[in-house]
Amino acid sequence: MEKPKHHIFVCASFRAGGDPKGICHKKGSVDYLPYIENEILDRGMTDVIVSSSGCLKGCDNGPVMVVYPDNLWYGNVDGEEAIDTILDAMENGDTATDYLIS
Repeated sequence: MEKPKHHIFVCASFRAGGDPKGICHKKGSVDYLPYIENEILDRGMTDVIVSSSGCLKGCDNGPVMVVYPDNLWYGNVDGEEAIDTILDAMENGDTATDYLIS
């Protein structure tokens, strides 16, 4: 496996005890994972991987998605339109400022 250029983390709100607490999972963040994965494949973004994560402590902005190594934190990623905007920006080497957590 080649090392990916980007790694997308989607907050799944899981805490150390294993229970989901917080906002992201309540707003369906885990349900977005297959959509993101399929979009990455459909777009030919072979240098990008996606993973769910434990709580990212961004509940005020949930659902939260983080793109590394760019250290871009996106909030209110609450549907396919938001995801598409973020992935479009990644493809263009830009930042999806409408969802960026400053």
